[in-house]
Amino acid sequence: MNKIKVAHVTTVAQSLQGLLLNQMNSIQSKGYEVVGISSPGREVPMIEKAGVRHIAIGISRNVTPLLDLISLMRLYSVMRQEGFTIVHTHTPKAGLLGQLAARLAGVPIVINTVHGFYCHDLMHPILRRFYIGLEKVAARCSDLILAQNQEDIEMALSMGICSPEKIKHLGNGIDLSSFSRDRVKTGDIRIKRQQLGIPDDAKVVGFVGRLAGKRKGFIDFLKACQRVAGQHQNVRFLIAGEADAGKADAVSPGAAKDYGVSDQCLFLGARPNDELPSLYALMDVLVLPSLFEGIPRVVMEAAAMGVPAVVTDVKGNREAVMHGRNGLLVPLGNPQALAEAIIDLLTNQEKAKGMGEEAYRMALEQFDERVVFAKVVNEYSGLLADKDLRLPVSNSTATEPARASSNGRPTYARRLSVLSREDLPR
Repeated sequence: MNKIKVAHVTTVAQSLQGLLLNQMNSIQSKGYEVVGISSPGREVPMIEKAGVRHIAIGISRNVTPLLDLISLMRLYSVMRQEGFTIVHTHTPKAGLLGQLAARLAGVPIVINTVHGFYCHDLMHPILRRFYIGLEKVAARCSDLILAQNQEDIEMALSMGICSPEKIKHLGNGIDLSSFSRDRVKTGDIRIKRQQLGIPDDAKVVGFVGRLAGKRKGFIDFLKACQRVAGQHQNVRFLIAGEADAGKADAVSPGAAKDYGVSDQCLFLGARPNDELPSLYALMDVLVLPSLFEGIPRVVMEAAAMGVPAVVTDVKGNREAVMHGRNGLLVPLGNPQALAEAIIDLLTNQEKAKGMGEEAYRMALEQFDERVVFAKVVNEYSGLLADKDLRLPVSNSTATEPARASSNGRPTYARRLSVLSREDLPR
């Protein structure tokens, strides 16, 4: 009997590879067949090498009505042809188009993971209402919405995006076996410093992510760097990421010259995941002055490496950083406060060390991606049972029918049965 087919839909291939590949592999290990759908990208070979089939459908990251209609029709056509049982969407544009296409194609189960609602407090009220309206349309197509942070759940309910029973908290996590400070040796750190030309006694301030002026606050980061460099001559700003191509707020590395810090900035471009642990190990502090987040992976990754973070006091960030414990929260759009917080951690080594230790402890307790994977698979099995569809068996390609309780509803124990004991975090 054929496996149950699941499509994970994102706007760009980078999201499939960088954010979801481990999750898709975990789902496949439970007996599902998982397919990734996104725009073409250089990450596709890595996705397919990992054992996940990819279907390329161009999806613009901007508001482009004609192109969006074409993408919608292509998604609909593919979903009809493939016969997916579950379509699971991610990111705002793919969430809207993917869910609409899935409903039009008659897909039985449609799920959306919210990686941070795009509408935010600084938007013009008319534009904010527009995006909230789009979220309401998308939510009508969903069987289930999984929110990475609690504040997005509160927003969804207060704005009438969906009903309380349709949205659940998912959280976010990382691969703690890869991001582990115990795996990076002191000698390796010294070699990495030499390779990058960072003096042994230089402080290192890190930024990991897209170089987006508004969405990721990269201009505020450069403004803060200018102030930090004015007080700490022996400092380097380590930047792993590339300009957010196609977006109006994309920032090029050349912008560092405008703030007089080009000599102190090391622009590394986009780096593979397996190199990131060694880069975090160089940092004294990670900085993320973003506009909003789901729960930021870079903060969780840095925490697992024992690195404290300075982040903006916005939704998503507030669930990854507890002010004064594993990092510092600063007001949004305030480069001076951002710089002062960075300087505070560079100057007060014992304070920074204590926050790094707390960050490491929190990562082990709260940021294990296996917890997230178990929740996702459990929700799949629950929805399959609710709709009287077949459930996969984790150690076999066979499937079996859902069993109902005495009142006609599947039992909670039955929903959990697709998870083996080894899958649940200890």
